Amino acid sequence: MMSDLNSPEGAPEEVVTKALLREVDLAPFGFSGTLSLITLDNGLDYNRPNTLGPKSLQEIESALTSAEASSSSAIAITGKPFIFAAGADLSALPFVKDKSQALAIGKFGHDLFKRFARSKKPTFAFTNGLALGGGLEIGLHCNYRTLASTAFTALPECFLGLVPGWGGATILPKLIGPEKAVQVIILNALNNNTMMKAKDALALGVVDAVFEPADFLEKSCAFAADILSGKKKIERLDHTKDEAAWIRAIETGKAAASKKYGGADIESPRRALELIAAARTNTLDQGFDAEDEVLANLVMANPLRASLYAFNLIQKKKKKVEGAPKPALARKVSKVGVVGAGLMASQLALLIMRNLKVPVVLTDLDQARVEKGIAWIHSEIDKLVEKKRMNSEGAARLKGLVSGSTDQGVFAGADFIIEAVFEELSIKQKLFKDLEKVISPECVLATNTSSLSVEKMGEGLAHPERVVGFHFFNPVAVMPLLEVARTSKTDDATTATAINVGKELKKTMIICKDAPGFVVNRLLTRFMGEVTDAIDEGTPYDVADTALRPLGFPMSPLELFGLVGPGVALHVSKTLNANLGPRYKVSPTVSRLVEKGVKTFYVKDESGKLVANQEAIALVEKGTAPSTSEQVRLRALKALAEEARMMLDEGVVATPSEIDLCMLLGAGWPLHLGGILPYLDREGISESVCGKRFHPHGVASLPV
Repeated sequence: MMSDLNSPEGAPEEVVTKALLREVDLAPFGFSGTLSLITLDNGLDYNRPNTLGPKSLQEIESALTSAEASSSSAIAITGKPFIFAAGADLSALPFVKDKSQALAIGKFGHDLFKRFARSKKPTFAFTNGLALGGGLEIGLHCNYRTLASTAFTALPECFLGLVPGWGGATILPKLIGPEKAVQVIILNALNNNTMMKAKDALALGVVDAVFEPADFLEKSCAFAADILSGKKKIERLDHTKDEAAWIRAIETGKAAASKKYGGADIESPRRALELIAAARTNTLDQGFDAEDEVLANLVMANPLRASLYAFNLIQKKKKKVEGAPKPALARKVSKVGVVGAGLMASQLALLIMRNLKVPVVLTDLDQARVEKGIAWIHSEIDKLVEKKRMNSEGAARLKGLVSGSTDQGVFAGADFIIEAVFEELSIKQKLFKDLEKVISPECVLATNTSSLSVEKMGEGLAHPERVVGFHFFNPVAVMPLLEVARTSKTDDATTATAINVGKELKKTMIICKDAPGFVVNRLLTRFMGEVTDAIDEGTPYDVADTALRPLGFPMSPLELFGLVGPGVALHVSKTLNANLGPRYKVSPTVSRLVEKGVKTFYVKDESGKLVANQEAIALVEKGTAPSTSEQVRLRALKALAEEARMMLDEGVVATPSEIDLCMLLGAGWPLHLGGILPYLDREGISESVCGKRFHPHGVASLPV
């Protein structure tokens, strides 16, 4: 059996999680007998969690066999400090070439975990820390489960293009009911992989008891002793009888998946819902067989491999910024200035205060604007207290860090200043020249511009080497990407300081050349421009807007247009048209929308449903050359391929993977497509437009 589970050719070597067995005397807890305790430990620190690959499963199998043969009264499994298990070792999955091997992975996990459920001895999961995917599924197979109060747990498989394939899709609906199971398996996973806190897991019935971490193991052993002695009983409900609840749950899951992917049919949540629905009437073994088949098919399909490439890319780039100078070159930042007190500037100030814990001073044209900005920051801090994410003492300290003025002299002594004023080059140029009169030569001057030339902002400065682009995405606290734009004059010390600040702000960064639109806005504007151009040419707005629905974007191009705003879209398109040429057209429709003050193509009707905004439709250019939906889709994707190739040739970024990262984190490119460029490669668009693939050898083992 295990021979079928050898790591496939090309896969990284498995980090083996050992399963250490010891006997625990339960007499001190009021029961005369012992407990066989299996501890999962890969021998590394908590930054490298336990994972479950073939050799790790074999370790558990061996320990379980010994425990069953011992004289103990019960069996329990726990993890190393802070970590139970972060699920299956997924590193080998992209290298699986044979479906039989994929089936063997699922079947062996099921056969092993079933032994916990069917052992002649009562079994317990003492989940002392993080438990994801297969880690949680071990516990679901056990008869009883405890959880540390600080632990997080989840079934994130649908987020990655999988299904809970080691029992989760079958056991959980039976254990806690279909509606709660859909919450955990579908809604949480598709909501940016939301994890359950311990109190949530307890309330849902996923675990039977929660204990503080300081004496978690002792309390869990006492819990086991109470179960074994009959002092405590856990009642399990039969959730299979209420057929209507199962129908409601599946419909809820379908609606969530449809909303997440803009109506596109994405296989992993659909298959997970099918498994959940079948769990009502399936036996456990029938459900496990179905899980094996679905899991194997998903492992052999592109969406999973694409998702894993994208997920691993994001994890890797969180830790390392391509082309970053040595961190030792970064200067200390002990005071930050924010020029502007509008919403964007106030968001920036709050993010900096919360993460750097240094004084932040805002300026604006008049005192009323300054006070409005500070009041907004204070109100956001108060909300954190209300949500119990901060205590009142911490809130008071944080509020004490922010101040404001109309006098730019308050920036004296600042080490880092970021401007978020009106997108007009001459205004920003004057601002930086004025600031140079009051700040030190080492103070970094950062701009949050989305499309203007950073280098031109530094023209005429005594120290242009300290000017850098520092482009956030809205909302600032939520969007993970930060584009750091170097000019031809930006020095390494400035770049290193900017990167260090970005890391403190917990952002994922790319360093790009100071080029119009940087990465995301350049690609997104080109992409959106093809849709609005098609509308201007006579394509019905709904045909153009739904052309890209099969890709699975969370919102359509025109919905995104409404979110960004016609004014911003027009400004960026004009800037890119002036700097990059006529392929960036200035849409007459968008120009009219801005002129008439019409904000969006869609409005909500009385029921809350989005419907066409007739004011916007009346302003659409009356073209005479309409396109089909497929033609719009192809022209938009071909435009992306063309623009991405130009950007790489121009050195805007160094590698194709950086473009993938930017579109995943800055533009919401769907994870299941694996990044924009692998998708264009797979669809044959890269070769048809550029003559070659962006990833010549594929990503992981995606087909070449």
